[in-house]
Amino acid sequence: MLDILLGMSTQRARGEAATGRPLRRDAQRNRDALLSAARACLAEQGMEASLEQVAKRAGLAIGTLYRHFPTRLHLVQAVFADKIEAWREAAEKAVTMDDAWEGLRLFLETMCELQVGDRGFQDLAAIRLPETACLAGAQSRIYELAVRIVERAQEQGTLRSDITPEDLTFVIWANGSVTEATEDVAPGTWRRFLHLLLDGFRAERAHPLPQPPLSKDELYRAMLRLDGDRDRTG
Repeated sequence: MLDILLGMSTQRARGEAATGRPLRRDAQRNRDALLSAARACLAEQGMEASLEQVAKRAGLAIGTLYRHFPTRLHLVQAVFADKIEAWREAAEKAVTMDDAWEGLRLFLETMCELQVGDRGFQDLAAIRLPETACLAGAQSRIYELAVRIVERAQEQGTLRSDITPEDLTFVIWANGSVTEATEDVAPGTWRRFLHLLLDGFRAERAHPLPQPPLSKDELYRAMLRLDGDRDRTG
């Protein structure tokens, strides 16, 4: 999927990148139409959605899309900037809450709710963006906050001591499958599933685990593996 995101060559991207000047009214109208179409296509089809289909849905030529968004990654970042920011803001709030368990719940519930009905965001939340991506900084900040959210809940004695921030990634992966399977049948099922998981995170329910947690490097390699599997089956 990272290959799909990177899309066009760096040379082409440099040649067509936006200048930063305010857009003409018609150009802004085209950009807005492309973003609206991209949100719909990515939500329905995930990160592998055809850019040609995005342009067609917007009623524009593919060349117009590339003038505004030189690579797929540029488009993806523009589409999901608001959701990534909402996730970061929830994390910033969670880390300051007096009740650290409620902070953990807020962080995870916000993350899961942002995934609902949006296969593209499910895909994005499950992978690590290239360091050059403008959203990569926000992702890194969210991870830093997640570390502190976990530590605070453990310090207060409400979160089991063997949970690591890497374990929270499993919630992202699992919730994506739950929401995709149930959103047309029972849309709120993800919330029940999340709270079942949270009960398993509570310190008073803890029992010894049969496997050690993933390291940060192991988690990254697992993300790459999941990313590759999705590319082959998408």
